[in-house]
Amino acid sequence: MPEANAIVTQRIDSAPGLMVLRVAPAGWELPAFSPGQFAVLGLPTSAPRSPGAEPEEPALPPDAFLRRAYSIASSSLEHQYLEFYLVEVKSGALTPRLFNLKPGDKLWLGPKFTGMFTLDEVPTEQNVVFIATGTGLAPYMSMLRTHLARDGRRRFAVIHGARNSWDLGYRDELVQMQRLAPNFHYLPVLTRPATELAPWTGHTGRLPAFWAEGVLARTWGFRPAPADTHIFLCGNPDMLTTLQGQLEAEGFREHTKKAPGQIHLEKYW
Repeated sequence: MPEANAIVTQRIDSAPGLMVLRVAPAGWELPAFSPGQFAVLGLPTSAPRSPGAEPEEPALPPDAFLRRAYSIASSSLEHQYLEFYLVEVKSGALTPRLFNLKPGDKLWLGPKFTGMFTLDEVPTEQNVVFIATGTGLAPYMSMLRTHLARDGRRRFAVIHGARNSWDLGYRDELVQMQRLAPNFHYLPVLTRPATELAPWTGHTGRLPAFWAEGVLARTWGFRPAPADTHIFLCGNPDMLTTLQGQLEAEGFREHTKKAPGQIHLEKYW
């Protein structure tokens, strides 16, 4: 069983079942990584579950070890810690244990970071649209925190879908980015505006319908096209499948090593 080699330095509960977790290596240095890549977190099954988690049935062996990959949300320019944006799956194995952690607690952090969901193969003159549901926003935060301030030659946009406004992780930071960077636009979209505590005056609906309505095209003053824009999709599989189909109908194609394209996919489950 791997030994704990990292420590929780900060925990922010942004909404019930959603948290930002900062993890620092203990006695070793973080390797370099490309924004958008992921790291692996791990805990033994003997670690306690969060109070709100569902009972584990059947119970896991007490000497087993749980690990899972999570996208890094922190900038690649930050070398002291990694940040993760996590949702608790109350019936799951690992996230209820992660949600029981507090600052000072130890866990295991995989020493290698990998993944192809990055800007590395996007030409620097191309605009970039980040589309996500839920915690699929995490890799985009790493990319924006790393690239936005030093890359004013192209447009960036984040389209983030969530049920309610309190589920819009990093909302304050993204709004501030929009204020400071004229080449960045943040477009949050809610699917359950009727349950808001205060009237929601922003965008509503499912992301495929939102894209079809052309809101980003009106915001930018032109419709994103394969010749000038790359589009990243991360989150709910149904959203990915539907939007990919819509984009392909507009002439975009999936990016692969063998066949470069403009659609970049990251499936969270």
